[in-house]
Amino acid sequence: MSEALEDILKRHELCEGPLLPILHDVQNTFGYVSDYHMRMIAAGLNITRAEVWGVVSFYHDFRTEPAGKPVLKLCRAEACKARGVEALVEGAEKAAGSRVRIEPVYCLGLCSGGPAAMTPQGDVHARLDSEKLNQLIGSLS
Repeated sequence: MSEALEDILKRHELCEGPLLPILHDVQNTFGYVSDYHMRMIAAGLNITRAEVWGVVSFYHDFRTEPAGKPVLKLCRAEACKARGVEALVEGAEKAAGSRVRIEPVYCLGLCSGGPAAMTPQGDVHARLDSEKLNQLIGSLS
């Protein structure tokens, strides 16, 4: 087991319900949650791989393969739709090209400040228009 993964498991060993925090830490550290990570997490928590996979596959945030390029999460929930996000999607995808992946998410919690997006570093940007969104995409590539 890698030292980084051991550190993550050790950091959460006394926590109640540690699976989600562990998965988030693994994703933040390695960029994704591989089959190897899931096996080691299951062994470390004394649960089945199926239980770990059930959580990984349920939440859209977790990737099981490296992203390969920066991922910009663009909120496509109802509040952001009402504030015009759909009009920004085509331009954002063109601006992203093959350098940045635009991934839909369904609520970043900024409903009154939409349209909103989240960078790979977890920074959230609100009140986006096409110019601001294209600048944000450009800063990621």
